[in-house]
Formats: sequence, structure tokens, C-alpha cells
Amino acid sequence: MKLLLTGNEAIARGAWEAGVKFATAYPGTPSTEILENVATYKEIVSEWAPNEKVALEAAAGASIGGIRSLCAMKHVGVNVATDPLFTFAYLGVNAGAVLVTADEPGMHSSQNEQDNRNYARHAKVCMFEPSDSQEAKDMLKEAYAVSETYDMPVLFRMTTRVCHSKSIVSCSDREEVMDKPYEKDIRKYCPLPAFARGMQVKLADNFKRLEAYSNTTPFNYSEDNHSDIGVIGSGVAYRYAKEVFGNTVSYLKIGFSYPLPMEKIAAFAKGKKTLYIFEENDPIMEKEIKAAGIDCIGKEKLPVMGELTPDRVRKALLDETVQIIEPNPELVLPRPPALCAGCPHRGVFYELGRRKDLMIFSDIGCYSLGLMAPYNATDAMICMGASISAGHGVQKAFDIKGDHSKKVVSILGDSTFFHSGITSLMDVTYNKSNTLTIILDNRITGMTGHQQNPGTGYDLMGEAAPMIDIEAMVKACGVKNLISIDPNNLQIVEEAIEWGLNTDGPAVIITRWPCVLKKFSGQDNEEFPMAFKKVCSVDVDKCIGCKKCLKSGCPALAFDRANKKSGILKESCVGCGVCAQICPKQAITVEVR
Repeated sequence: MKLLLTGNEAIARGAWEAGVKFATAYPGTPSTEILENVATYKEIVSEWAPNEKVALEAAAGASIGGIRSLCAMKHVGVNVATDPLFTFAYLGVNAGAVLVTADEPGMHSSQNEQDNRNYARHAKVCMFEPSDSQEAKDMLKEAYAVSETYDMPVLFRMTTRVCHSKSIVSCSDREEVMDKPYEKDIRKYCPLPAFARGMQVKLADNFKRLEAYSNTTPFNYSEDNHSDIGVIGSGVAYRYAKEVFGNTVSYLKIGFSYPLPMEKIAAFAKGKKTLYIFEENDPIMEKEIKAAGIDCIGKEKLPVMGELTPDRVRKALLDETVQIIEPNPELVLPRPPALCAGCPHRGVFYELGRRKDLMIFSDIGCYSLGLMAPYNATDAMICMGASISAGHGVQKAFDIKGDHSKKVVSILGDSTFFHSGITSLMDVTYNKSNTLTIILDNRITGMTGHQQNPGTGYDLMGEAAPMIDIEAMVKACGVKNLISIDPNNLQIVEEAIEWGLNTDGPAVIITRWPCVLKKFSGQDNEEFPMAFKKVCSVDVDKCIGCKKCLKSGCPALAFDRANKKSGILKESCVGCGVCAQICPKQAITVEVR
């Protein structure tokens, strides 16, 4: 059977065919769809984890317990999971285990462009790198055989173009793999120093055997086009080289990229006048090949950052520029990213942005847009969970310096609170900080596309699940000053912020209103019966053209420059009423649709 699949869908299919029975992840672009598709296979128990570290630990446990497991995350998620990853490599597996890292050259939706091939070398785990959907499925199945044969978890590197591009995939039936019996073995599963030293030796021996595998696996193969120009490429970079050079050069395609097949590389390089290394991001293969005494050309000509697109390759190596249609800046208006019409975060950022006595530390999520105009509220952000702990550090610095001109506000969403905000909040209370934390509970994991989380009442497989009470969690972290509010009521938001800033000790505000794009559950309908069932309109006779309503940042608002009047796009408006509260002339009314 052949199917048209994205790389992420192919990963899910490969997991099913490989007999995987447990899969877990934390959502993040470009990896999110992997688990969403795995969950459609009922033979695999699929779970969203609160964060990537927890996900990998659960997958490792399933492997030790005797069933094949899959764990997926975006590239920065591996940073969170590295603590268990490094030790999991020492322990090895019982049943096969694969960690998929979805790297993002070009940073389309991420805060950095790290190359997780470095983690394979650092954590001492072998690595596959597919270049299309067929390889993604086939290599994933092979990864489980490698994991069990060489007794180690496998790191599986996808990149954005491979994750989201579609190609035809030949599919097979599911392989019913026998579960492995679990046997107590403290020398294998308890990394006390006395045992870990032996684990280290075993790992090194396994890598020697993997070098032989790398030189013989069919996933590392050459294409001889009788040219004295050679290209060694991995991942989608190999496809870009094929698109530019066609059959005018010879290729060595690297699919199993750590450890590298150095014997095969040396044989391929022999007799080549020019040898190019095609890899996205860091010059990892290039350095190792040069270290082996093989002359090659890499990042001195090819881009060291961003996606290695065919156009960039043509420009770098052939000095050819592809003619494209450039947009006319006079006709195309700039459209900066904005919070959606009806987004419950808008009222909070409107009020925060009005104050000049705050240092606002944000997490990563939709609310990152709080730094943009018209709010201009956010001062800094690092990663999920850091809003609270880094904000705590800033506040401590202010306190130590005796600087009382600003107070720190940490802001994050419900999903990121569960991800790693809980431990950060414990740090705040335990170390007697006095920051104000605002948890934007929009009842879903919004930015990655509406995945369930421990606070929504449902699991990844669509079954009802215990709903973790954020208020109770906050109290359990030691916070005594806590209120929950409707973020669409600006007066309440203003009063809550004022209360939090003047509270002695740490304070938490929870704003509770669903994401405007969320599919409502039965509980949502019961708790928010009138949400998004209203619409706003402007009385042009009352409008004085002051534009204050535009400071809400709502994309449903428009301004008629000719008549100097505000207007509302009713097909976009959902009647949150924030703009009506801002208008000084009561020119905006809210009514039920």
C-alpha cells in the first residue's frame, strides 16, 4: 500500500509498523504532528507529557519494562530532556527506544537554531537522519533494530522540511514484536558509580561495533555518476544538492550519521578533485572528515546558518541568482504577528503595557506577542518556565541593589506552567521572593495547535482525564496570595495587578478564559456559556477618532482615515468587549449576535 505522507505522519506510521506500544511527547513545532498521528493507531498508548524530560523518562521506563517506545520533541525540547538522555545511553535498553528530535533550521517558530547532531556526540547515542517521508518511515523501523542490537536509545533527527513535506510512502503491515521480559538487573539499570564505570566501557564497545554497522548499512550509500566532483550529504541537504547538481556529480548519501562511515567516506573521496559537504547548520561532518585527513569544502562556501535551500546553494557554489518576484512594498502593507481577535491575553497586556513601573519576564507561547506594539509590555524571555525563575533572579537583583523603581511580573500560560513553571514557582516561594506571577489559563496548549494538557480534562487519545487544578497547584507550591479573574474585564485586571504588586511576598493571578480558537468541551460550555457569542459595533456619531480603541491591538478593529472613524470587522469580532471598555466616549457597544 502506498500513501502520501508528511515526514511526521511517516514517523507515526513507522512506529506502528515497528510494533511500538508506547509513545509520548511534549508538543512543539515542527514535531507536534508526530504524536497526534501516532495517537490514531490504537495499538499504541499515546500520551502528552508535561515536559520533554518527563516524556523521555516515561519512554525509557517503557523500554526497560519490555515494550518498544517512542519519544518526540522539537530541538529545544532535547535541552530539557538531556538529564535522562545522557544516563539512558549508559543504561541501554531492554526493548527498543527512539528519541525523535525535530530541528528547525531557519528558526521559523523557535527561539534558536541549535543543531542536535551535537547531542548525539555529546550524549553518546547513535543517530539516523532521513531526507524524505519514505526514509523517515524505513529508518525509524531500522532504528528499533539498531537500538536493541547495540543496546542504546537512538536519536532520530528530523528537520522542518522533512517533517512537513509530503511524498509517496510504501507501507507495510504492523510487525507484532514480542515484548521483552523485565528482569531485575541492578548492574544494568542502577547507574551507581561502581556500575556506571562498567556501563561506560560497554557503551564504548557498542560504538566500535556501530562503526562497522555505519560502513555497511544500506542507509549510507553512494551514487556513482562518473564525476570527479563528489557531494557528501545528510538529511534534506542531500536533496538540495540533488536538485542543484542533478546527475552531474557523484553522491554519498549519509542516512546513519553517527558514528560516520569513515571507511566508506574515504573510499568515496578517493580520486575526487572536489568534495563538497552538504549539511544544515553546524559543520559537524565536515570537521570529522577533515580530521580524518580528507580534503573537502564545506562552510567556507556554504551558509553556516539558516536553511540550506537550493537557491542558497546555487548562489554560494555557482554564483547563480534565481529570479523571483519581489513584493511591491507600496502595495503590500506590513502585517506584524498579532494576538487573535478575542484572545483572552489582550486585556492583560493592555493593562500591563500602560505601566512603566514593571519589568515583565515572559515565557515562550502566544503571549510572547506581548512584546509587540501596541502593548510593548514584555522586557525579556528565555524559555518555558524561565519567566518565573529568571524573573525571580531579576527581582533579587533589584532588591540587592535597593532599586525599588520597578517590580517584576512573570507571565506564562497554563501549559507552560505545567511544563516547568511549577518548579520555578516553588523556587520563588522557597527563596522568599516577592514577584507577581500571572498564569494565562486559556484552557488549552494554544500556540502549538490546541493540544490537551494536564489542566484540560482530556488526554491525547481523546479520553476524559483528571483535570489538574492550577489554583490548588499554586497553593501547593506555597503561594498564599492568589486570585483568579476574568481577563476581559479591564477594571478587574487593573485592580488585580495593583493588588499583586502591593502584596507582601509572592502573588499569583490566574486569568481564566478559553482560547478563541478552541473547540469547546462540555465543561467549557457550562463554565463560559456566553463566550464568543457577542459582537461589537461602533456608533460613528459618537466616535471622535481618538484611536484609543486601537491600543487593544485587536485585528477586528479598523480605522477609516478619510472619515477619521473607527470600525469593527464583524466577521472577525467575537465580542470580548475589551475595545468597548477602552473607548472614552462609549461609542462601542456589545450585544449578543
